[in-house]
Amino acid sequence: MSRRSKHSIQDDDLPKVKMSKELLSEGSKIFSYIKPYKWQFIIGLVLLAISSVIFLGVLRLAGLMVDIASGESEEFWSLNTIGLVLIVTFLAQGIISFFRIYLFAIVSENGIAAIRTDLYSKMITLPVVFFENSRVGELISRITSDVERLYNVFSIVLAEFLRQIIMLIGGIIFLAYITPKLSLIMLGTFPFVVIGAIFFGRFIRSLSKKRQKALADTNVIMNETVTNIRSVKSFTNEEFESKRYSSAIEKVIEISLSYAKSRGIFAAFIVTVFSGAIVFVIWSGAKMIQTNELSAGELLSFVSITGIIGAAIAGIGNFYTELIGALGATERIREIIGSVSELQDVDNGVRQPIYGKIEFKNVNFNYPTRNDIQVLKDLSLHIEPEKSIALVGVSGSGKSTIMALLLRLYELNSGGIFIDDKNINDYDLQAFRRNFSIVPQDAILFGGSIRDNIKYGKLDATDEAVIAAAKQSNSWEFIESFPEGLDTLVGDRGIKLSGGQRQRISIARAILKDPAVLLLDEATSALDTESERLVQSALDTLMEGRTSIIIAHRLSTIKNVDVIYVLEDGQIIETGSHEELMNVPSGKYKNQVELSFLE
Repeated sequence: MSRRSKHSIQDDDLPKVKMSKELLSEGSKIFSYIKPYKWQFIIGLVLLAISSVIFLGVLRLAGLMVDIASGESEEFWSLNTIGLVLIVTFLAQGIISFFRIYLFAIVSENGIAAIRTDLYSKMITLPVVFFENSRVGELISRITSDVERLYNVFSIVLAEFLRQIIMLIGGIIFLAYITPKLSLIMLGTFPFVVIGAIFFGRFIRSLSKKRQKALADTNVIMNETVTNIRSVKSFTNEEFESKRYSSAIEKVIEISLSYAKSRGIFAAFIVTVFSGAIVFVIWSGAKMIQTNELSAGELLSFVSITGIIGAAIAGIGNFYTELIGALGATERIREIIGSVSELQDVDNGVRQPIYGKIEFKNVNFNYPTRNDIQVLKDLSLHIEPEKSIALVGVSGSGKSTIMALLLRLYELNSGGIFIDDKNINDYDLQAFRRNFSIVPQDAILFGGSIRDNIKYGKLDATDEAVIAAAKQSNSWEFIESFPEGLDTLVGDRGIKLSGGQRQRISIARAILKDPAVLLLDEATSALDTESERLVQSALDTLMEGRTSIIIAHRLSTIKNVDVIYVLEDGQIIETGSHEELMNVPSGKYKNQVELSFLE
């Protein structure tokens, strides 16, 4: 069971975000995604400002109504006039709110869609090393969470942050105009509330981060369990996984309760101190009414707008935190989008067809995630076009590594790999990989139809070509037996098909692609005898007229190849045909055959 390392992705993804020039500079780049919709955003902001000012005006009108009703107002307004103005104002507010929300939705939905698309498109072009250094379930969980935070920023937080600023500034201006003396009293009491709110807010944010981290841990466990459900069941570890998940959930509960307790204390503080400040202001206003310095309506307007200002101050703090937190949370998104793709120099490489002459020259290699272990040691081998070779050796000897390097999934430490006498790094990567097809031991299908899975080898293939490939791979008989035929859904990872059927679909896909070089990685080792016979027959058809590299432990699969390379500890120790190697006294290959290591 894997354990979290000290340098896990999630720890890196939860930094202590602090406002800085660098953060603003880097984080603001993510807002370039809403630049195409800048006019919708600007108009939305204008409507937001108009709506905020109108709201403050409504509060003043409410106070004026009180003064008119009590006979204290000498203005020309009447209750009916104010009522009519309020009705028109509310209708205008409704219309403005509709267009504002719709415009911000255009900005946020399109902006986030562009981020998701770019993020996914970049991720699938990153090197294999990126995914080996990441726990994929955890990575997806974090990215999903971060994109959701960005969505909230684009759709709600940014607009509300600006609204609260407008409310704060506009409210202070209103109060300074209506009741300058009482405004000074209010401004003298509010700093204490604000300082306390900032202190509590920082503590609560730290607990919120811990809670999010704990929740992400539970998602990782669930992802690992569901992905490896066959292993869980075969080892009867359902109870163990249930306890592991329950333990993670208990940690979430513990942190969540601490979080709730802190929020409760914060709420109590706000209610007590803020309410106390309001009461003090009202008391001061009441005293001013007694001395005729203030009217009752003006006090009502003052208290209402003061409440709005207090809410604006709290809102600015909350939304500021959300905004800065979102900028920090985008670090992983920006890192991925800004990463160097495998396809970065897609237009600079050679695009000529490959005939299949392959040569490894003095190749040395360590996996980036295991630098302390040298996998290949000064390895050299040669394959002529349209010939077949087999790689034989115990697990860990470097067989699959040779295939991975041939596909340019990793960079060499030293040495070179040449195809048709050209270094493989000189080829355009996508054009280069189109010359290869791999049939792995465990054929993984996509959760669509059989047709979709076969056409994955050549997306523009006709149904006639798909059927021809299915027949050549010995798949057509069982496909034809299904009521939906090629439209049969294979289920998640091809679970609705047997192992042999999945393997033959995988071979049909390779046949349809018609590669120059074929890679077979234990393609028949997991099959029963009957399935192996059908698959081997399909493989024999597939191997005709193309360079083939085979990894296998079954003698029936490799004994007819042109050359067998025996590997041990990253080096080639024997080379020859089956007959030649069987005639080597005390040879490694001969010894393995005789001891049935090669069945």
